Amino acid sequence: MAMKIRLARGGSKKRPFYRIVAADSRMPRDGRYIEKLGTYNPLLPKDSEERVKMNMERVQYWLGQGAQPTDRISRMLEAAGVLEKKERNNPNKGEPGQKAKDRAEEKAAKAAEASEAPAEEATAEETAE
Repeated sequence: MAMKIRLARGGSKKRPFYRIVAADSRMPRDGRYIEKLGTYNPLLPKDSEERVKMNMERVQYWLGQGAQPTDRISRMLEAAGVLEKKERNNPNKGEPGQKAKDRAEEKAAKAAEASEAPAEEATAEETAE
């Protein structure tokens, strides 16, 4: 049986609340699970202790049994110090689009022209004196 440690959504519309569960990977997201390991409330502030609660002993047990955490759960476990940090790299995601690059080039060109214009006036005044 392929085990996963993942989030199961609860809460009402626009008010998410998640259970952290150990479940068979073939079960639906909010379906049957084997054990509830904790909770995650994304509506609370990031520094709140109530935002993520996990029973670390049981999480360690399931990891020892071969359960694979999902990406979001692995990030929570990394923050708690249970797992070592993975190297993640997606350089294309943070890169601006073509239109934004064009606008930045235009803005830089205008700024360069504006900075050259006062310098030319200053040299003209100095030569007049």
